Amino acid sequence: MARSSWQEILNRLRVRSGLFLAIAVVLLARSTWTSILLGVLISFFGLAVRAWASGHLSKEKKLAVSGPYRYSRNPLYVGNFLLGIGIVVGARSWWVLGLFIIYYGIFYPLIIRRERERMRELFPQQYEEYGKRVPLFLPSIRKHLPARGKWSRSLY
Repeated sequence: MARSSWQEILNRLRVRSGLFLAIAVVLLARSTWTSILLGVLISFFGLAVRAWASGHLSKEKKLAVSGPYRYSRNPLYVGNFLLGIGIVVGARSWWVLGLFIIYYGIFYPLIIRRERERMRELFPQQYEEYGKRVPLFLPSIRKHLPARGKWSRSLY
């Protein structure tokens, strides 16, 4: 099967599984007002990370190395992770936590690997150097790259 076919299948499966996960959250949640409030705060932080990252991304036009891309090569996925953790905390369910770990553990490593391959194709030399200096996923507190570029509303 062609590579693009696998990518399409993976994407369809990820979306359908995400819908299943959303239904499971509703059915399995044992929320309290405190868990909901804490979950919302964590999720908003995840949205803020995503917004920050989006404002520094010129998709496939140039390699993003400013803003949150100085700390992680995949800040959009870090934001998604935080959104998911917020939902897990809000749901207050071990079952939801388990499903989230399975979902994220299956799909995101594949997505990140595919995106890394694409960046290597588009920006071979730049991405190789970038990859040596900036962690793949978990952000590093140390700034690995100098500050360049500003957040752009037009990119967001």
